[in-house]
Amino acid sequence: MRIALAQVPCALGDKKENLSRMTAVVENGDADLYVFPELFLTGYMVRDDVFRLAEGTDGASIRAVEELCDEHGVHVLFGMPAWDDQVPGVLRNSAVLVSPNEIVQRYDKVNPASFGPFEESLYFGAGTSGELMDVEGRKVGAIICYDMFFPELSKSYALAGAEAIICISASPVTSREYFEKLIPARAIENTAYMVYVNQVGTQLNQVFFGGGEACGPRGGRVVKNKYFEEDYSSFDLSIEDILSARRGRPTVRDTLSR
Repeated sequence: MRIALAQVPCALGDKKENLSRMTAVVENGDADLYVFPELFLTGYMVRDDVFRLAEGTDGASIRAVEELCDEHGVHVLFGMPAWDDQVPGVLRNSAVLVSPNEIVQRYDKVNPASFGPFEESLYFGAGTSGELMDVEGRKVGAIICYDMFFPELSKSYALAGAEAIICISASPVTSREYFEKLIPARAIENTAYMVYVNQVGTQLNQVFFGGGEACGPRGGRVVKNKYFEEDYSSFDLSIEDILSARRGRPTVRDTLSR
């Protein structure tokens, strides 16, 4: 499975334009799974406009992505503000995976960021658990930005069979050092691929550093996107590398045996 890290700037509050940018990437790409950043559909810094811009997973934007996936036979994972499927009026910061044949899978951010410049708890309710996703038989676990600081969530995915843990993010430049230390750490401790796709560009007073990357199951960097610029990279997930890493350092086996 080839995974693409689509580091594309958002048009703040313009869903139509952001879907157009997503389409351009898919039409010119080479991947099976395309990953876009946290809240890519609307942009991160929409603040109170998030209530106007949010949709359900049966909304017009998801239908547009379904058509894109059907046309090109690909899968797209991206961030959006999504209304809760069960509880009216509750908003989630969600990672949505759209696959051909109108298959939609969703993860709601378990750890909203509400400190310093972050105000997510003003808008979003916290999700309650991880959501293992299926991409043509490959298992991936989605996390969102601040979730990476809680290793038990990534570990739960590895124990459930995830071969890749994918973090979509809206991380400003002040957080760059932290994420670049955590990405290989999560890969090593779970002997799984760790994929990080971050917002890039300036939205209101926030400067997002881009710098997306993927690390293999031993923590080695596989691809790295540029800082502060639109960029695209892709790599092939190797199940053989995962199996080899887990023989050499059996953290998953030893956690399961406790």
